[in-house]
Amino acid sequence: MKLKKIVGEILHTEEEKKGLLYMIDDYFISGLIILNVIAIILESYHNLYQSHKLFFDSFDYISVIIFTAEYIARIWVADIQFKEYGPVKSRLKYIFSPMGIIDLVAILPFYLPFIIKLDLRFLRILRLLRIFKLAHYFQSLRLVSNVISNKKSELLITVFGALIMILMSASLMYELEHDVQPDKFPNIFATFWWAIATLTTIGYGDVFPVTGWGQFIAAVTALFGIGLVAIPTGILSMGFMEEIQKKKAEKEGVTLLTDEEREKFLAFIAKMQDELAKDQNKAQAP
Repeated sequence: MKLKKIVGEILHTEEEKKGLLYMIDDYFISGLIILNVIAIILESYHNLYQSHKLFFDSFDYISVIIFTAEYIARIWVADIQFKEYGPVKSRLKYIFSPMGIIDLVAILPFYLPFIIKLDLRFLRILRLLRIFKLAHYFQSLRLVSNVISNKKSELLITVFGALIMILMSASLMYELEHDVQPDKFPNIFATFWWAIATLTTIGYGDVFPVTGWGQFIAAVTALFGIGLVAIPTGILSMGFMEEIQKKKAEKEGVTLLTDEEREKFLAFIAKMQDELAKDQNKAQAP
């Protein structure tokens, strides 16, 4: 139990509370993750990889062993992180959490070939997901993760709106340009590429309308795209501000109200003001 407590503290103690041993562990794992990303990039140089294949493969094996041990350790001490849950539920919560899935996917490409007898070399690119493991050790990355998690409902609404816009603009453009440019706009699904490039205001210029109505729809689509890009930017900016204020309040020992609590508090104040106004009117009445 003592060893489990030490491991749990190393993996889950807040950054500002960690001692020298915990900081060494953080720097070691973080450095190993960065070296893995560098190794993956260097492996894309075919001649370099072939001439140092033993080194690259050995480094990958050692890294997988360490990451696997870390993953198993996080499952082992999950009940320390999630104290409000039981032993089984706390471990399942970690396994199916976003970070738990990233930790699993980071080592999965190494083990899959031993389970599935297929050519899974393309899965090696998934090793780049190891960089997301840095969120365990860097507060800034955890901040990004928290913002996306807290604002996922608003972001999903934005994504749904974007999909509707893409579908509508692609359908209209197909009807207007297909007869004139059948090679550029062969079907609605292929026209999605033009719609996405236009809505995101990228405009590669490889596909563009030539008819008058087609150019009009393209202009309208581009104008809507400016607003569409601004919406998630505003949502994320507000999310970052809220998280920063929350962190600052926690350091100062101040408890911030949630949106629901704030609404209830404002409603209570409004009710008290109404009652006070009624009492004043009664007092002033002859």
